[in-house]
Amino acid sequence: MNALVKTFAAGLAAALLSSTAMAQDIAVRGGQVWTMGPQGVIEDGVVVIEDGTITAVGPAASTAIPAGMEVLTAPVVTPGFVDAHTTLGLTGYLNQFDDQDQLDDSAPVQPHLRAIDAYNPHDRLVQWLRELGVTTVHTGHGPGALVSGQTMIVKTTGNTVEEALVEDGTMIAANLGSWALDSEGGAPGTRARQMAMLRQALIAASGDSDGDDEVSDLTRRAFMQVINGDTPLLVTANRQQDIQSALRLADEFDIEVIIDGGADAHLMLDELREAGVSVILHPTMARNEGELENAAFTTAAVLEEAGIPFALQSGYEAYVPKVRVVLWEAGFAAANGLAPEDALASITIDAARIIGVADRVGSLEVGKDGDVAMFDGDPFEYTSHAIGVVIDGEQVSDAVR
Repeated sequence: MNALVKTFAAGLAAALLSSTAMAQDIAVRGGQVWTMGPQGVIEDGVVVIEDGTITAVGPAASTAIPAGMEVLTAPVVTPGFVDAHTTLGLTGYLNQFDDQDQLDDSAPVQPHLRAIDAYNPHDRLVQWLRELGVTTVHTGHGPGALVSGQTMIVKTTGNTVEEALVEDGTMIAANLGSWALDSEGGAPGTRARQMAMLRQALIAASGDSDGDDEVSDLTRRAFMQVINGDTPLLVTANRQQDIQSALRLADEFDIEVIIDGGADAHLMLDELREAGVSVILHPTMARNEGELENAAFTTAAVLEEAGIPFALQSGYEAYVPKVRVVLWEAGFAAANGLAPEDALASITIDAARIIGVADRVGSLEVGKDGDVAMFDGDPFEYTSHAIGVVIDGEQVSDAVR
């Protein structure tokens, strides 16, 4: 990634993004095209997008661009970034009571709360991430309750949540550890109580039923999706003991669990590998305190070397602006032992695989959505800028960020 095509930077940056916005048929040409697919890195490459879908990817010299099609140019082209876990759209940039919908703490277990009912596609943070090349996000209810709600996958565009929606009810977000303990004497007050309440909910959902007519409780309906294998349980767990509890739960109920956070993941590589789980790793630059005391810049590299599937996330912070930028998180991981191509994979194709949408996004391949990010240099270099973004074949940003 460090050996970028310098000759493109001066000439193409000035000519960047000459097309009109919202074009349906568009081609993107890059000095380097990082496909994150079988073609690897293409020098002087082209991505052709028609009706929102990629129809051709290859070297400019041998890839035909339909006559009259608008062409965008940039020194470096990558797939649109995929944020594997965030509270974007529920966590508003104003940090005021009326734009903070990532957590309802009126009850400890609320798997029936749907992200689609709280998402604001017009929040400024959505625009900000879009302008930095983030095109797909897995977002929803955040930490702070034992089971805080459901997640969904959206594109960072659209006038309504329905226009942005890729998938509703992607996962159910659960939380283990001190973040989900009730400090005022309510339940759960201990880690043992957390696990008992989760077991109780899963057992209730796994009971025999003659049909949907008998399943009137929304909580039970939601957990039935987990028991039936239709919906993964996303468990935020950072301490080693909490990660072990999550793995125990997965084994007891034969359910799919994805570890979120995983600050102590590097301390239990064998257990994670044996369990076959994926990890949506804490933001690289998360503050190392409390349950994140063992978080490290190098954890991503350790998981990669151990062969444990992982992706990076922007996550959730209790302070402004509450949503990070996965590009910067991946950049710090790349500076601390993770190979640049693996760092890019952690916010593109690997993230897409873990959240289940790799058939649509995460790489520049024929048949996938036309989501492209453009840069005037190495995306991981501090001096580089995002200079254009295309989502579903539409130019959604020409801002220099």
